[in-house]
Amino acid sequence: MNIFVYCEVTEEKQIAEVSLELLSKGRKLAEQLGVKLEALLFTDKVGAELDRINNFGVDVIHLAENRELFPYRTLPHFKLAKTIFAREQPEIALFGATSAGRDLAPRVASALRCGLTADCTALEIGNHTENKTGKVYQNLLYQIRPAFGGNIIATIINPDTRPQMATVREGVMKLDETTQKKKAVIKTVDVSKLLTPEDLTVEIIERYIEPQRVNLKGANIIVAGGYGVGSKENFALLHELASVLGGEVAATRAAIDAGYCERERQVGQTGVTVRPKLYIACGISGAVQHRAGMEQAAKIISVNTNPNAPLNAIADYTIIGDVAKVITKMIECYKGIEN
Repeated sequence: MNIFVYCEVTEEKQIAEVSLELLSKGRKLAEQLGVKLEALLFTDKVGAELDRINNFGVDVIHLAENRELFPYRTLPHFKLAKTIFAREQPEIALFGATSAGRDLAPRVASALRCGLTADCTALEIGNHTENKTGKVYQNLLYQIRPAFGGNIIATIINPDTRPQMATVREGVMKLDETTQKKKAVIKTVDVSKLLTPEDLTVEIIERYIEPQRVNLKGANIIVAGGYGVGSKENFALLHELASVLGGEVAATRAAIDAGYCERERQVGQTGVTVRPKLYIACGISGAVQHRAGMEQAAKIISVNTNPNAPLNAIADYTIIGDVAKVITKMIECYKGIEN
């Protein structure tokens, strides 16, 4: 009845950051419930990943090492995860909302006939009373996520099926290593006995990986633009300001749909979640879909012509004025400081 986290291995043979964020959250949930935190690690050859996982207070690591397990393929990872879950009977199972996590988690949930909530932005423990029967459920996982296009925040529960499964987007959980370091118990998974030829029917012949061009998650300063920026030409000013400040440029979905910016720079519910030290929001009204991806920034500056824009309510500083004029003055000011 413990909490399990699937630890995804990246192309660089490191644990994915979203998996570490889930280990952080899983540790807190486990302490609240008085249960153990367990991790699944499937890879071809384990290295420093074990030490990294141990920094998050994991009690047990289910380790599978086999050349068929890296890079990720659906069938072998599904077979191992399903088998371990069926044997260990976890209370909660968490996956990153990555390409691999979104592929693997629904298959496991379907095989085990349990519920799954996708793209959660928060996880909490709470109770629930059934309205019709009055039955009380203790210590359920509240799986919280935006719904109906981000217009409401839904709290979803799985009262009767186990495990309670959820995928969580990268960046929404705080990455927090434990101060009480301990060495996890390693449970070795005998891959050769579990995998059959049918699990290996898909063979990877060649792989082509496009390098990441934009690193919004790693940026300390982000200059973001919305539809209110007005044009692709005005977005060039945001790029210039970001260059002067040593930051990155981001955009809302509306700005991207209008052709002002590239898709990989989208911040929000359907984009990237960021936590920079400084977030300069230009011409962004502040719809809940966008705020979900940036509201945890340390400092927020809102530049907008509308003094009643929703984003102004969470901004630390608000500048009311034309975006192009304000950004031009900011560029001149910072260039003057540099000189």
